[in-house]
Amino acid sequence: MSKRTQAKHKLDRRMGENIWGRAKSPVNRREYGPGQHGQRRKGKMSDFGLQLRAKQKLKGYYGDLTEKQFRRIYAEAERRRGDTGENLIGLLERRLDAVVYRSKFVPTVFAARQFVNHGHVKVNGRRVNIPSYQVKDGDLVEIRDKSKQMTLVLEAVQSNERDVPEYLEVDHSKMTTTFVRAPGLGDVPYPVQMEPNLVVEYYAQN
Repeated sequence: MSKRTQAKHKLDRRMGENIWGRAKSPVNRREYGPGQHGQRRKGKMSDFGLQLRAKQKLKGYYGDLTEKQFRRIYAEAERRRGDTGENLIGLLERRLDAVVYRSKFVPTVFAARQFVNHGHVKVNGRRVNIPSYQVKDGDLVEIRDKSKQMTLVLEAVQSNERDVPEYLEVDHSKMTTTFVRAPGLGDVPYPVQMEPNLVVEYYAQN
């Protein structure tokens, strides 16, 4: 269901990390970056470079987010009380497409976005087709009845590639999930290290 197969693999190689922890990642075969200069030895990265890389990695992880969308989420995280980096992670994980992905209803974050767009998901009994929809504590997210037998869904549910995090209560027999609470950075099962503190530093200076 993803239309960005090449782009997401390119991100993996550019970062030199298996961003989504998938078996098909090209980084599992070669760790250098894409292009003819990918194998050159890397010099020490500047503070700005580290901050930019952290921002690009976190933004890229959540699929097709544009810079405008990501900056808007950051602005909301900054406006809220508490640690801005933790707020940022919480807001990203409240996205409906992220909840669908974390619940293992689809195999990738890219598929989750398209799955929601195509109207396969309901929140508290109402169909929602906006991937960026912010799920609230206690909201019930479910797959529509006519979508529960889709091959994509059945294969994702049976996959052992990743686990469901504790801030979601998932019932795969009913294809439902309850968003229990907003997670902190330590609660989110990122396959690679994310550094929201560097993202905060990046936006503070740019």
